[in-house]
Amino acid sequence: MLTDLTYELFRFYNGFASWEGSVIKASDLSVSETHAIEILGEYGQMNMRQLAEKLGVTTGTITVTVDRLEKKEYARRQSTLEDRRVYIISLTDKGKQVFEEHHQYHLSLTEQILSVLTEEESNHLLSIAKKLNNEVF
Repeated sequence: MLTDLTYELFRFYNGFASWEGSVIKASDLSVSETHAIEILGEYGQMNMRQLAEKLGVTTGTITVTVDRLEKKEYARRQSTLEDRRVYIISLTDKGKQVFEEHHQYHLSLTEQILSVLTEEESNHLLSIAKKLNNEVF
């Protein structure tokens, strides 16, 4: 059981990563830049520390990513009035458009996955995904 599940999780991860790579390849964005856009599009503006936490990376890593997003005009960084060392990151209109397009790809993939599952299986998958995300990741 353990070996079979490990193999199937590996296959799922590789399939998803391959799909994600093919979607991103059509743009001028890297995977890390796209993930930052996804987080900002989903949750709205936030500071560098919050964005790094949501992505599971260091603030140094996110600084490089945000630098590139600013250069490409997908995001902007503004210091706060309370503390000029703290920057709030938000998407530009160009970044919001990319988020919407990429989000549609994710919705299409989710629909494709759900199309092979029964309603009961879909509910179980959602429950299991939530449990894993809350308790493991």
